[in-house]
Amino acid sequence: MGSTFNGFIGLIILALDIWAILNVLKSGAETGMKILWVLLIALLPVLGLIIWAIAGPRGDVRV
Repeated sequence: MGSTFNGFIGLIILALDIWAILNVLKSGAETGMKILWVLLIALLPVLGLIIWAIAGPRGDVRV
């Protein structure tokens, strides 16, 4: 049961990271800043997501 729970948490983090990257790409930030934010989110999935949620650029993404 533990590995199923861990896999579920991993999928949630992956979905949130993809959502955050899409928001960054749709934001009005400069291209260089977009690249840095995407790299931060991709290389540090949990920490990058938290930092983006606090200080990152927001886009106009409708899901």
